[in-house]
Amino acid sequence: MKSEAPKVLHPVCGRMMIEYVIDAARSAGVEKLIVIVGHRADMVREALSGHDDVVFAEQVEQNGTGHAVMMAESELQGHDGSVLILAGDTPLLQGGSLKALLDAQTQHNAACVIGTADTHNNEGLGRVVRNADGDFECIVEHKDATADQRRITEINTGCYAFNSPLLLTSLQKLKPNNVQAEYYLTDCPRILMDDGHHVAASCSLTIQEAIGVNNRIQLAEVRQHIQDRVQNELMLSGVTIVDPGQTSIDVAVTIGSDTVIKPGVVLEGEVNIGANCTIGPNTHLVGPQTIADGSAVA
Repeated sequence: MKSEAPKVLHPVCGRMMIEYVIDAARSAGVEKLIVIVGHRADMVREALSGHDDVVFAEQVEQNGTGHAVMMAESELQGHDGSVLILAGDTPLLQGGSLKALLDAQTQHNAACVIGTADTHNNEGLGRVVRNADGDFECIVEHKDATADQRRITEINTGCYAFNSPLLLTSLQKLKPNNVQAEYYLTDCPRILMDDGHHVAASCSLTIQEAIGVNNRIQLAEVRQHIQDRVQNELMLSGVTIVDPGQTSIDVAVTIGSDTVIKPGVVLEGEVNIGANCTIGPNTHLVGPQTIADGSAVA
């Protein structure tokens, strides 16, 4: 990101990137949230201090995704249920998709269900390898994949539902046997299968949900997805947005029916606009503030 701020704290439509992931997890029924911190850990802890259901584990050395999850071992000890593992830089995740992973794990009594998506734009993404019967075989990281494997379009989204005790057992068996000499979480499903446990791959996420933010271009891409969603919901509720492409509305904004938002309007923070209002053109409102019904703001 070329930034002093940790990636997951970058704002998207008025909220930190990681808060969208936390919301999706809560929507799926998650009751305890463990955030694994590394770079600028104190900043992340402070930024999320208002979330009472969040606890933290710290990865001092970055030795791979599997190593990161190892840091949460003490928080997972004694938990016999399911564990969702998510990336904090994927703000387009939806609670319904995550709930589907948890339901699939229960339905199939699986040690692990891997959330996948299908895309031809698979450069740099881990491939999901299946056997001749279509059953999950393994995940191969792009840098370790053969030429044939790189043509696979089913990709790992980085979302998993694990049985907690079996996850901890598989983490203990991880080895850094790869080009990067890191502990890959993606090796855990194979370890579980070798131990006789059932592992499934479920193509239950969209490729948009899998978008991870690693630079400002991708930040703008996910912001546009969220902005489209915000504006579409408002328009379907009875708000007129004259030119969506020239309008910016944060997720915390509320607008009453029959209000018209003219081009060039920017609404940031907790702005509550009543019904039958006219806002703009070229108006910038920053919350917290409330605009009464029938108002005209230009």
